[in-house]
Amino acid sequence: MSEQHQNLAIIGHVDHGKSTLVGRLLYETGSVPEHVIEQHREEAEEKGKGGFEFAYVMDNLAEERERGVTIDIAHQEFSTDAYDFTIVDCPGHRDFVKNMITGASQADNAVLVVAADDGVAPQTQEHVFLARTLGIDELIIGINKMDVVDYKESTYDEVVEEVNQLLKQVQFNTDDASFIPISAFEGDNIAEESDNTPWYDGEILLEALNDLPEPEPPTDAPLRLPIQDVYTISGIGTVPVGRIETGVMNVGDNVSFQPSDVGGEVKTIEMHHEEVPKAEPGDNVGFNVRGIGKDDIRRGDVCGPADEPPSVAETFQAQVVVMQHPSVITAGYTPVFHAHTAQVACTIESIDKKMDPSSGEVAEENPDFIQAGDAAVVTIRPQKPLSIEPSSEIPELGSFAIRDMGQTIAAGKVLDVNEK
Repeated sequence: MSEQHQNLAIIGHVDHGKSTLVGRLLYETGSVPEHVIEQHREEAEEKGKGGFEFAYVMDNLAEERERGVTIDIAHQEFSTDAYDFTIVDCPGHRDFVKNMITGASQADNAVLVVAADDGVAPQTQEHVFLARTLGIDELIIGINKMDVVDYKESTYDEVVEEVNQLLKQVQFNTDDASFIPISAFEGDNIAEESDNTPWYDGEILLEALNDLPEPEPPTDAPLRLPIQDVYTISGIGTVPVGRIETGVMNVGDNVSFQPSDVGGEVKTIEMHHEEVPKAEPGDNVGFNVRGIGKDDIRRGDVCGPADEPPSVAETFQAQVVVMQHPSVITAGYTPVFHAHTAQVACTIESIDKKMDPSSGEVAEENPDFIQAGDAAVVTIRPQKPLSIEPSSEIPELGSFAIRDMGQTIAAGKVLDVNEK
């Protein structure tokens, strides 16, 4: 086990082999016990799908998850020489996009999976777009299913070129992207060099993962802890639960919950059913605050230090990127914004400027509307109090997803907050 931790997103189009890749990574790093793989192999063979055991491992986990069976977290973690990786939001999860945007799964880096026989698909674009909007630093691009295209170098080169064009389009620094020809199914270039790609002399996937830059721990920012749930536990009282995004919480700290605007002293902090004196970014905690009752706070509140309380927006200005919308978006549009654990209807009060997504320059001041594919700076008015922070100060609380009609319409990051 290494000391350093990384959250890794596995992104890309649904049919391009993400599940198989995750299963393969867990298998090659010894994170899935051999007997589990064996069991799945037998099952797969019975169903005439021999060789699908890796995908099976993942699909079974996904099913168990949907049935509410708790899965041993070890299944989603694997270790290399350099890092302990947690795979955030295993692939195929319906709310992956939303979770990715709202920071429910803040990834440090990402592996983009693109199938060699299919190339860039709509979801590939959407995910690259999000990775860029959310500030994922490094992208490892696995050109998967090389076995399907007979390991042809020319096919690989074509797909690499296609992905490079996409990266340029969304201003992703291509120096921070590395490409690897892989077959998650056969195991080529994942844990060891493949004889099938003698023309490739770069790093294999596990080496590339080892060489990712170390994430900066966000402990210098003030405490920010979005509340996921509020419980009443006999003998303790009210226990808010959530994940610390930034800063540190200590027993004895004076905290403030916004926008509910209540506060008090932290009496106890509990993690994994044990009391702890303090908790840090990434820790999931339950805690008890003197004088706070069940009806004083709710999901979507953010807990912070009493002397540096979370911001509450009267309005805020944000940069948004519209991913999909059947018509056009004009001032007055009021969809639901998902920011950290909050879901609040917000009105787009004005569209201030349209940006050229390729250069980042202003393309048009005060446009009448924006539509799918546009990037813009907009002013937003929450319909009820919302705690949100400028992305430049606290990125973990500065991004949001805009949802309407059962889909993610846009993603954005907060430029500045005009406080109540």
